[in-house]
Amino acid sequence: QVQLVESGGGLVQAGGSLRLSCAASGSIFSINVLGWHRQAPGKQRELVAVVSSGGSANIADSVKGRFTISRDNTKNTVYLQMNSLKPEDTAVYYCHAAVVRNIVSGVDDYWGQGTQVTVSS
Repeated sequence: QVQLVESGGGLVQAGGSLRLSCAASGSIFSINVLGWHRQAPGKQRELVAVVSSGGSANIADSVKGRFTISRDNTKNTVYLQMNSLKPEDTAVYYCHAAVVRNIVSGVDDYWGQGTQVTVSS
């Protein structure tokens, strides 16, 4: 089994910054993709940013230029640096990992429990 533990959410004023972290642990051979998604009240979950094992990143247009994703493969950890936060960034942020658990398994998707980010105006 694989566990994802998120941290770093909270309440911040508009224009402020937060850094989210997500550490993966358990039965892990490798992690192909690490990413962050978010879900605001009454809305569908949406992709925020993903980063491949090689470090290539894709960032949603809505946060491009404000958010940065990075990963530390030695720690199986992904980070989301969020700057210039806006009230519309308020959501529960979920960590996602596409994990290969052993040399003969396929890729399985795992999700964290979510961390609340609230941006006040």
